[in-house]
Amino acid sequence: MKRTLSATLTFCAIVSGLLVLWQAIIVFGELPRYILPPPLAVLAKFQTAHAMLLEEALVTLREILAGFAMGAVFGAAAAIFIAAFPRIGRFIWPVLVVLQSFPVFVIAPMLVLWFGFGIASKVVMTTIIVFFPVASSFADGLRRTDPEIVAAALLDGAGHFEMLRHIRLPLAMPHLFSGLRIAAPLAPLGAVVGEWVGSAGGLGFLMVQANARMQSETVFAAMLILALEAVLFRKAVDLAAPFFTRWSHED
Repeated sequence: MKRTLSATLTFCAIVSGLLVLWQAIIVFGELPRYILPPPLAVLAKFQTAHAMLLEEALVTLREILAGFAMGAVFGAAAAIFIAAFPRIGRFIWPVLVVLQSFPVFVIAPMLVLWFGFGIASKVVMTTIIVFFPVASSFADGLRRTDPEIVAAALLDGAGHFEMLRHIRLPLAMPHLFSGLRIAAPLAPLGAVVGEWVGSAGGLGFLMVQANARMQSETVFAAMLILALEAVLFRKAVDLAAPFFTRWSHED
């Protein structure tokens, strides 16, 4: 309880300090409202347009959830396949590394052309962004099983797939969740970038429309909601991790 209270107070102090700094920049920098709106204006936007903000936030949240789930499943499946069939994995892994270095934001317009302006293109964009950190972290964990444990299992007569199922997979679960922790804050980014390129709804769509009208308080309100979704998503992964890694030692 003391640790939770301390973390809460620290978080509140940081947020308060940032708000004071935000207001000070506006006052002393004499910035116009359309460049940097004051915190109270953003708060007022939450009060006057809460229904619209909630509706668009739910659209983006559905895209994030679907894309994160698909990216996590495909990433974990790719890592397991590479570990199960190492000879094939030697050819697949370099391809994945090359694809990971390719800027996915460049193909965002093509995804909109291929999958349309609906939810599908945003889900695919989010899936691609989530896939690589999950696959990379999980595959690394599957490769780094303690050699002493592997040797003991081999002496006990364990086969390749038995070792993968009963030893390597459980011990690699912390690495899987490390990848999920990295991917969690990136998933909202993928959805919003897809909405920026072409969409009929969502926080990204709202930000583009508001920016074109110089409604900066709406843009900042959407940004804050997006940041909140990213933080809650990361927290959800942290809360789920202990239930899947009880038999492993993370430290």
